[in-house]
Order: sequence, then structure tokens, then C-alpha cells
Amino acid sequence: MNTALIYLDPGSPLTLQNQIREQLVGLIVSGVVAPGTRLPSTRGLADQLDVSRTTVVLAYQQLLAEGFLITRQRSGIYANPAMVGERCEREIGGDPRRVDWRQRLREPRPTAAPPAVARGEDSFLDGSVDASLYPLAQWREVSRLALASREIREWSARNRDADDPMLIEQVRTKILPRRGIRAAPEEILITVGAQQALGLLVQLLADRGVRVAVEEPGYPDFRDLLSLRDASVVHQPVDDEGLQVDQRLDGCQLIYTTPSHQVPTAVTMSTARREQLLAKAIEQDAIIIEDDADSERNYLGQPHPALRGMDRGGRVVYVSSLSKVLAPWLRLGFMVASPELIAAARELRRITVRHPPPHDQRAAALFLALGYYDSMLVHLGQVFRDRWVAMRDALNHYLQRSVVTAPATGGTTCWVQGPPELDARNLVSQAARRGVHVEEVSRYFAGPGQPRNCFRMSVRGIPVGRIRPAVAKLSELIRDIDGGLAERLEAARGTWLRGADLHRAMCGSRVRLDTVYGDPCTIDLMADGTMVGRAGYADEDCDTGRWWVDGDRWFRQWKGWAYAEAVGYFTVLDGTTIKWFNEDGRLVNRANLEPAGAGG
Repeated sequence: MNTALIYLDPGSPLTLQNQIREQLVGLIVSGVVAPGTRLPSTRGLADQLDVSRTTVVLAYQQLLAEGFLITRQRSGIYANPAMVGERCEREIGGDPRRVDWRQRLREPRPTAAPPAVARGEDSFLDGSVDASLYPLAQWREVSRLALASREIREWSARNRDADDPMLIEQVRTKILPRRGIRAAPEEILITVGAQQALGLLVQLLADRGVRVAVEEPGYPDFRDLLSLRDASVVHQPVDDEGLQVDQRLDGCQLIYTTPSHQVPTAVTMSTARREQLLAKAIEQDAIIIEDDADSERNYLGQPHPALRGMDRGGRVVYVSSLSKVLAPWLRLGFMVASPELIAAARELRRITVRHPPPHDQRAAALFLALGYYDSMLVHLGQVFRDRWVAMRDALNHYLQRSVVTAPATGGTTCWVQGPPELDARNLVSQAARRGVHVEEVSRYFAGPGQPRNCFRMSVRGIPVGRIRPAVAKLSELIRDIDGGLAERLEAARGTWLRGADLHRAMCGSRVRLDTVYGDPCTIDLMADGTMVGRAGYADEDCDTGRWWVDGDRWFRQWKGWAYAEAVGYFTVLDGTTIKWFNEDGRLVNRANLEPAGAGG
């Protein structure tokens, strides 16, 4: 045997003994080490690998016990021929009898996978995962507890098609009440992530004769599921209150929506719109699928009640996930619906995938029962709130004129609309080359009329300290791309205010503008050089600072806003519109200037 085939990695989390075992198993099972090959002696292999003989002895003993190696008296240790998988060397191709799978497969529309992100780069992609947030110690503990003898006897003896009653009870009493939902155990089904729940529902409720309304833009994977059933799809527009409710929903038997934080815009459906949607569903005798995978994160006010919690007729099917809090790779979700639908979904689950792993179900139940889920929610809520606010603040600071975000109250993503002339695909491509990754959004649209200037940003995978510099890079790139089209100081319409004229125009005036996230903002510039800013529809966000004129530039510095940094602008007055330009002569922002005295 060629021992050069074994490589020991000093940086591996596996011990040297386990690395030797793992690599020998791979070599034997794959047939790289031919059946019946004699292995080196323990001393010989230890010398060649530069490890202790004890390490090799322990590895060999384990492999002998597991049957990968066998001994022959007075001869040595050999690869067990019985452990080598049968290999077929026959070439396949060119045979006219081969099946043409392209004619047989009913494939969903391919969806572009998110690009790979190199270490050290800044990712605003929704699929990014911050491993530092994973509750490793707690999950290890509950996994160990779930493998205790008593626990194993309990969950292994259960009907294999039944869900863990402990997990059902924890979901029923710990998670659903937060969303205003009351449910009996027979109204809950555990699934392999929320995606399996959606797949089961599409198979049970949609076919060629069913008219289904989906959000536009919306979740592409759900559209793909519908395409496999040949359902008739209505692409229903989304506005600032969520899914629009109008006559286009007439005749729809199924309505799919993501009301908490709409995918992909992150808009939250208002309570009034939820009531309208429920009334429409009753009128049309429609079923609503409420995908609530991101319900736990609302930073500006209290969460709205779930549609399922407002429903009194059993026509809302609620789908959510535990993976968003625990870890995406855990793949545990659940649905809440009337007992008849849950029974049908359980039977369909049985004949397709059986059930989610019982050990994972029990571990998740213990994670909830021991309070780890609640503490994790608090921790993630603070982490993602800090990141989300940091992203909004950075966009508002660096891209005042360039972008507008969809109105949102939380979640982990932000839908961003750039200048009308911005090519977002070009932006995404060029930003990736500079180590900043944002999401191109065409995959969320099914029909024509897709906006060219929109992109999406998520805070799931980027630490709060890296958000501001990453957005600064993005702003430089947008200005570079937009540089030939944006208004320049030397060619600006209006009067360039300088020196004393600039001071007179600003002193005692009131400035009105909108933040990038759509909130109105007023700034009162006092005669004594102080200023007061109020943002929000109820002036809920306030700050104070100072302003001054130095040469031909107007300066301002807030105590908290805009990172409390002093910034100076060249100023042009065009009627009642004031335009601010940076030191490079590029337009930064526009606002409305009210005459002196309006600000008191």
C-alpha cells in the first residue's frame, strides 16, 4: 500500500487517530486500496507518518473491530475484501436505447444560486450565514440529552410517522402564542424546514385546475413548485402595505403571501390589509398560505398578529421554521392548519420522506423547553437590530440621493432602489469584484417590467462593524457608475450660494427632505448656529447639532446622526430646492428650503 495516499492535516478538528481511520476507510471502500492488500505494520506506518505507534495501533484496532481490516495469522493486517463496494467500469454513452431524460423530466425553472463569497469579503446576501451566531454549546447539550437512554427509548419506540409530542407541545405553547395563534396538537405538523411544508401544500392543494395568487415580486421557489403542478398563477403586485387586495384575486382558490416581512421587499403587511385579505378569501372561498419564516424580527413597533391568529374559519394555513433561529442546516419547520389538512399532509409526508429525524425533533424540543430558544431570540433580535439599523444609517449617510429603501419595520433584509439610470446587474457584478456582495433581484420577478435599478441587502452574514465601510465602498461605486449622468456643481441649475449669501439663505430656515427609508425629516437651522432635526411621521427620531459656513461651503455636525461627523457641502438654490454637492462637485442630496423664520 502506498502510504503517500494518507495525509494528516495538523489544522483538522479530527485527532490524528481519527484522521488515519477516516482516510483508510475511504481508501478501502473506494477500492483505491485493492481488496486483500496488506497494510504496513503499525511501527512502519507510524514512522512514515511521523506519529506515535500508539496512535496507529488504536486506529488499526478500531478498524479491525468495525470489519474494515482483517488479520491473517503470522502474516499481517489486510484490507477486508468484503468492505469494497462493487464498481461498474462499463462506459455508458452513444447507445440509441438510452432514455432521453430531457423529454421525461418536469423540471422547475432554474434559479440562480448566490455567488461564492471569499473569506474576508463583505456579504449582504440573504443566504449568508454567520456561524458565530450558532448556539453551539446549547445544541451540543440538547443533542447529548436527546441521546440519553431514556430519551432514545421514548422517541425510537414511537410510531415512526408521528411527530415528537414534546416538540409539538413546545411549538404549541412557546412559539405560536407569540403570533396570536392557538392550536391543538392535531393541527400541527413538523416538517423538514418550511420548504417541505410548502411542497406538501402545493401537492395537496394545487393542480392544473387551480388558480393561485402569488406575490410579484415574490418567493421564486414557491413559483417553481407551482410550475410542477401546472397551476394557473396570478402574479399579484405588492405595495407599501404588502400584497394588494383587489379584483385580480377573484376566482383564486389559493393565495400565497409572506406578510411579516415580504419576500423580497421586506415590507410588512398592515393590519388593515390583513383584514381585507381575510375578507377577500372568505368572499372567494379561498385558502391562504401564510409563509411566516421571518416573523420574530420587528424593530420598529410591535409585530402584527399572524393571519392565522386572525382567522376564524380555518382557511389560513400557517407555515414557519425553527431553522431561522437555530441554524439553516437544521431543517426543521412546521405548519398549522385544520386537522383534516394536517392528516393528509402527514400521509403525503409518510410516503415521500417518512418524517424529520426523531433525534433532531427531540433535541429541538429540549432546546425550547430549557429556555435556549427564548434567550436565542433575544440575542438574535439585538444582533440583527443593531445590524439592520447600522445598514439603514449607512445608506442614509452615504447614499442620500442615490437610493430609496422599501418601508420596513424589521427583518434582516432591505430592498433598495437606486437612481433610475442605475443598472443594478452591473452594480452587483462590479461590487463583487471589490469584495462587496449585494443581491441581484431579477429572480424574484415572474413577469415583464422588472426594475433595472433595484437590488437587495441582508445583514444575516455581516458583522455590524463592517457594515459602514462596506456601504461606503458601495456608494463610491454607485457614484462612479452614475458619474456621467448625475448633476455636477459646475453645470447645476440655480444660484451657487457663497460666503455671506450662503449664510443668509440658511440662517433661520427650515429644510425638508426624506430619508432613504421614506421617513420625512425636517431640520431647523437656528440663528445662533444650532440646529434641530426631527425624522419620522411622529417626529419619533430627534437629534441636535450645529451648523456654520466656512468660505463657500455650508457645514453641519449632529450629536448622533450621520456618525456625529462634520461634513461640508457646496450649495445651490434652485427656486425652493436646495442642492448639496460634495468637494468633488457631485450632487449628494436635494431638499426643500423654506424661508427664514419658518424654523423659529
